[in-house]
Amino acid sequence: MYISNKLKENSISEYLLYMWQVEDTIRAFNLDVDTIAEKYIPHFKLDSGKSEELRGWYDSLIQMMREENVQHQGHLQINNNILILLTDLHLQLLKSPKHPFYSAAYYKALPFIVELRGKSQQAQEKGEIENCFDALYGLMLLRMQGKPVSAETATAISHIAKFIGMLSDYYKKDKAGEVEF
Repeated sequence: MYISNKLKENSISEYLLYMWQVEDTIRAFNLDVDTIAEKYIPHFKLDSGKSEELRGWYDSLIQMMREENVQHQGHLQINNNILILLTDLHLQLLKSPKHPFYSAAYYKALPFIVELRGKSQQAQEKGEIENCFDALYGLMLLRMQGKPVSAETATAISHIAKFIGMLSDYYKKDKAGEVEF
């Protein structure tokens, strides 16, 4: 909760990846808030008040996951809404002649996005922006597991990360009213 609030202010892409990780963490604890409170929250070394507040946050996310039927896979609607906002902004930026550097970053990443989309039917059913986040999240999981990353994957992720980073920067500027289309 505390991390997510900071990330949401500073980098919407990092926030979204973090929230996906939170969803997976909740799943790893079988959507059991008591186990999360006992075994996970203490790692944050918070005082009892903040620990209870964090427990409440996890409990509310668990309830949402149950209500939205994403206990085993998928993402909460609050996270999907961010993808929708980012996709809308992406399309506006591409249509605008005022953002050639953004378009250039997108077209550099596009061959890698197309390759990702060609690898599975599931990827084809999602939008390009979500495919990019799937790739970034997948790399994060590989690194957490200590698994090697091929040079080709590293190159693809580098282009995708630059593109998504730029989109995230534009999102922040757009929220501040600083983007013209």
